Amino acid sequence: MSTAEQLTAAGAPARVVGRPEVEDFLFHEAHLLDEWRLDDWLALFVPGASMQVPTTDWLGWSPAEAGYFVCDDWELVRARVKRLKSRKAHAENPRSRTNRLIGNVRLVERDGALLRVAANFVIHRYRDQQSYRYVGRYDHLLRVEEDGLRFDLRRAVLSNEAMEPGARLSFIL
Repeated sequence: MSTAEQLTAAGAPARVVGRPEVEDFLFHEAHLLDEWRLDDWLALFVPGASMQVPTTDWLGWSPAEAGYFVCDDWELVRARVKRLKSRKAHAENPRSRTNRLIGNVRLVERDGALLRVAANFVIHRYRDQQSYRYVGRYDHLLRVEEDGLRFDLRRAVLSNEAMEPGARLSFIL
């Protein structure tokens, strides 16, 4: 086996992924969300993936043990995209304008084809002549595939101790 390959748990070779590829993936995702290209964003997930936004007092608890702003399984992620694209998402019609900054990207752990990735984010959101700031960190599980990376778990953990008046999580963090 070449040094450019690693064995997965099943024994099949897996691509080696470095921080630049992960950064490009996260920057691309931020661009898709800022541009409201939700179908393209959804294509970044493996079927069966999930998305979580725990409450601000979260200390690593499971969804059964703690509160979550968002705890969507695959079907709910798809339904969320469908609703946000429709006129039924009143809080996002017209949609918010956002600018996302992603930084401090780290590859935390690799387990076979899964890669745990951490990064910080700042999202500036503009809506109804108001501006809001959301600060936090991402704690993702990415699946390494031959053609790129895909979300297996997308988790956004807010650092904000409280939300500004009028701030909502009606958009995708």
